[in-house]
Amino acid sequence: MSQRFTVSKSDGDRCSSDIQGEVNQLFEGDEPTTSGGGGAGREDAASTEVVVVMKGDNNPKESSPFINSSDVAAEKSQQYDGKNMALFEEEMDTSPMVSSLLSSLANYSNLPQGSKEHEEAENNEAESSRKKPVKAPQLGTLMGVYLPCIQNIFGVILFLRMTWLVGIGGVIGTFVIVFICCTTTMLTAISMSAIATNGVVPAGGSYYMISRSLGPEFGGAVGICFYLGTTFAGAMYILGAIELLLIYIAPKAAIFPLEGLEGAEAEAALLNNMRVYGTILLTSMATVVFVGVKYVNKLALVFLACVILSILAVYAGVIKTGIDAPDFPVCLLGNRTLVWKKFDVCAKTIESANGTVTTQLWRMFCDSPFLNATCDKYFADNNVTRVQGIPGITSGILTENLFGNYYEKGDLVAKTYVDSVEGVDDPLTNSNRYVLADITSFFTLLVGIYFPSVTGIMAGSNRSGDLRDAQKSIPIGTIAAITTTSAVYMSSVIMFGACIEGVVLRDKFGEGVNGNLVIGTLAWPSPWVIVIGSFFSTCGAGLQSLTGAPRLMQAIAKDSIVPALRIFGHGKANGEPTWSLLLTACICESGILIASLDAVAPILSMFFLMCYMFVNLACALQTLLRTPNWRPRFKFYHWALSFLGMSLCLTLMFICSWYYAIVAMVIAGSIYKYIEFAGAEKEWGDGIRGLSLSAARFALMRLEEGPPHTKNWRPQLLVLVNTDAEQNVEQPRLLSLTNQLKAGKGLTIVGTALEGTYLENSDRAQRAEQALHKLMETEKLKGFCQVTVSSNLRDATSHLLQASGLGGLRHNAVLVSWPRNWKQADEHQTWRNFIELVRETTAAHLALLVPKNIAAFPSNGERFTEGHIDVWWIVHDGGMLMLLPFLLRQHKVWRKCKMRIFTVAQMDDNSIQMKKDLTTFLYHLRIDAMVEVVEMHDSDISAYTYEKTLVMEQRSQILKQINLTKTEREREIQSITDSSRGSIRRKNPAAVTIQLSVTEDQPGGSKEEKPEEESKSASSPVSSPAQVQLIHDNTTPTSPATPATPLTPATEGAQTPGQQVQMTWTEKCDGEPAKPPGAATPEGIKDIFNMKPEWENLNQSNVRRMHTALRLNEVIIKKSSEAKLVLLNMPGPPKNRTGDENYMEFLEVLTDGLNRVLLVRGGGREVITIYS
Repeated sequence: MSQRFTVSKSDGDRCSSDIQGEVNQLFEGDEPTTSGGGGAGREDAASTEVVVVMKGDNNPKESSPFINSSDVAAEKSQQYDGKNMALFEEEMDTSPMVSSLLSSLANYSNLPQGSKEHEEAENNEAESSRKKPVKAPQLGTLMGVYLPCIQNIFGVILFLRMTWLVGIGGVIGTFVIVFICCTTTMLTAISMSAIATNGVVPAGGSYYMISRSLGPEFGGAVGICFYLGTTFAGAMYILGAIELLLIYIAPKAAIFPLEGLEGAEAEAALLNNMRVYGTILLTSMATVVFVGVKYVNKLALVFLACVILSILAVYAGVIKTGIDAPDFPVCLLGNRTLVWKKFDVCAKTIESANGTVTTQLWRMFCDSPFLNATCDKYFADNNVTRVQGIPGITSGILTENLFGNYYEKGDLVAKTYVDSVEGVDDPLTNSNRYVLADITSFFTLLVGIYFPSVTGIMAGSNRSGDLRDAQKSIPIGTIAAITTTSAVYMSSVIMFGACIEGVVLRDKFGEGVNGNLVIGTLAWPSPWVIVIGSFFSTCGAGLQSLTGAPRLMQAIAKDSIVPALRIFGHGKANGEPTWSLLLTACICESGILIASLDAVAPILSMFFLMCYMFVNLACALQTLLRTPNWRPRFKFYHWALSFLGMSLCLTLMFICSWYYAIVAMVIAGSIYKYIEFAGAEKEWGDGIRGLSLSAARFALMRLEEGPPHTKNWRPQLLVLVNTDAEQNVEQPRLLSLTNQLKAGKGLTIVGTALEGTYLENSDRAQRAEQALHKLMETEKLKGFCQVTVSSNLRDATSHLLQASGLGGLRHNAVLVSWPRNWKQADEHQTWRNFIELVRETTAAHLALLVPKNIAAFPSNGERFTEGHIDVWWIVHDGGMLMLLPFLLRQHKVWRKCKMRIFTVAQMDDNSIQMKKDLTTFLYHLRIDAMVEVVEMHDSDISAYTYEKTLVMEQRSQILKQINLTKTEREREIQSITDSSRGSIRRKNPAAVTIQLSVTEDQPGGSKEEKPEEESKSASSPVSSPAQVQLIHDNTTPTSPATPATPLTPATEGAQTPGQQVQMTWTEKCDGEPAKPPGAATPEGIKDIFNMKPEWENLNQSNVRRMHTALRLNEVIIKKSSEAKLVLLNMPGPPKNRTGDENYMEFLEVLTDGLNRVLLVRGGGREVITIYS
């Protein structure tokens, strides 16, 4: 999968190729793995635009602008002429310089194809829009997250059912329901914020987050549940709009008239009206969405304004009730609430000039208008009372509404604490005159009806691709929106209970207050503000659902995780999901045919609760598994909160409706199994053991399907250790370091190689394996151990490298200690084996970690209370240098160490911009570290560099004499030393004296370094010179604690037994080394350029590499001498094997003077990502 991103720069900026042009020469021996991508550029008078196609990992949601992403032709055209990076020159094709990487990342954008592009395509503006540069997303927290969440959360339930919920459940019961539901969504929002800030989340919302966190099976199941929930939400909003239209706005528009109907007939007529008008409205909305989503986007702000104005009108009305309560009378007969229709005066009779006159109410219950008429028994026995429906916030009505009043279907809505006269056996007559309960109510039903009013919290994450800073805006906007809406809901519960009479609250359709919307009676200045506002807001919410649900289905279909849904991934030419819209309309119609808002609400509650449950599960699992990629920028989360949210979601599912919950779980489980086993072959083992083996086999086979995604990459270590004659591990601290790196968990294989044949050494191999097991238990290191026996150690190590692991459960990184005694002549095979190991890891695309001075590394019991882990990021080879310090800091040994990242700027690099880009890159990686850009300007190669290189090459020539005869060996070495000594003495006889002599090693001869000897030279301008003789014998061990530094260069010899090479530098008496030849004065500088006979024969590549090693070492020593650990890019070995010994010398110089060093080579793939 490829993806485009645009880098726009002004004329003053340099192209990335120019930035890299000064840097070249360290990593040798790596072949380019792939040619990743292409580039194209276009220039005009004002700017330069570079369009680069990135090769990703077949994931359509993200690209990887890191490794192997530069153009092949551009690579070949780039010439790295600089001297400072000479060690890295041969690997620039696979490991770009940090400066060029950052320049690409700084301008990287990943805009989803949304409604904006559809709108442009519909207006035939696509061609013109492509010619314009892609604009960065500009939505902030308020417009991008907060207001969309407010609009989606506030909805039809608040306007049509909230007062009824308070009346039925009581203030206390309803407050508990609101609190539980709001707590559930708040906990879900916390989990969602953690997932959404764990990298860049492209558009896709909860489906994308869950599918990428829990895998395609869970993602597909929950994505479809979320889709069904959104679709049924559209049906609920449409039913709410029709209810407002037919009951409160235009009752006479009913196709099936309700006049004269009672009981079941009236209910059936109402439902049929809802079905007919609901279908008409659904068809109209679907047509609007099909014709153009731009109309929905343009009306969104109008719908939002309606919601906010309606809520403000309610609050204004509440305040007004405390000053002047509105006149909304309710007529009670005894304690029964009368339907205020067809009568004008709430009284049986009224006094007039002509005497007592009966009213319209009398005629409703009596057979004639006369006072002696026969009337309904209950009417005759009870008085008619007129009470205020809105007594006001100061009336004290709150105490009457504290507790709930649950009804059976058909029960009379009666006022509590009021007596009435009625016989126990008296039948209910004239029931259509009273306000009746239309459904049987109970606590769990109220939960199911209310919960949809707190959904909509995903609106911000669904727009993540349009946000300026999604990682900041999503948590703040979502949590602020939930806090605001929760406060409104909780305050409205108390306000409704304190302002409105109980019988009015329990009157669902406002029949007792002249057919007014109950919440409208409270609003100021008029009930019509609420009626009209809520009608438009519910229509708008329905349009939003019909716009969002098809796109969610299209995203699921395009992921191809459910084969049966592939057809719904297609649409119009501009990407509009036509087939998905058709499916959505059909499912929505099934909800409309139910026709009851109270019956549809629990259905969508199930699907939303299941979606939220898996969001919490995803966050909890990621936290507990502690995957290296789990680094959310949002820090206020905890796995316990996620589990509490998940438990609340599951509990609410069964509280709302246990049978709906089971149906929803069966649907989700069926989809999960369908995705998991579509086309897969089942295999059942025998009993528990067989089931375990089958599960293990299934898991290994799944790992074989392809390399792991970058987000799942963690170091699977193969640790190579050496054992002594007793089969004990020589470097136990290597396992301590492994344990400290295993915060990322993963696979660990500890291996060792033995020389010989397996038949003769099987006992040794078994003892070595037992020793490895014992040491792993001591170090509390979980993993496997492996011992390989071969005819030589080189082959045995190679076999370990190739054969360790099983199937897809293989190592991807090798940890091996630096060969500390490599300079000793009898250890020449050790460093040759080491270099071959480096080459083999590169060929196998394995990462390589080489700790130097491993004995100085901390044990697991030590603690660093302060200090720094310094990363020297010279070339980018996959992000290993970023990931390793993060993993180390998860362990208690390194936890309090702070991370510092240094990168090198060349002469032409903009170091200020590099630092800014690197800071931005680390921000997206969610890694906290100090950033510093070190400037290394081009400088002339010093005389000391030439001398160091000369000494190194002399040593290399001496090493080649090992295979010659004794006489030939002495003659060859003598010619080398004579020519070298003679030429230097000719140029400056007093400054340096080099003596190379070959002597026979006498039996019992001394093998220790000779003490310093002082001598005076009359011809030397230096007073009291001291001559230090360093005699290096092939059997003399070199202490790793006192390595040679650039200030005290030494030449080591590698000879056959019985041979010594002696080299002498002349020093001042105060211990300061004499300066290199001719470097003290301007005349001496001239001498440098006159000393050509030896230097002009030097390999200039070696000179440049030595210059790089010395310069980098100086800078690293200056910045990181006090660091607890230094991580550094490890150069690759030369492609030809003639300079292997020089390669070891370069690494020695590069790391000289550092206490703890970890050399790192990437495996040729990306191991860290900015994405979620």
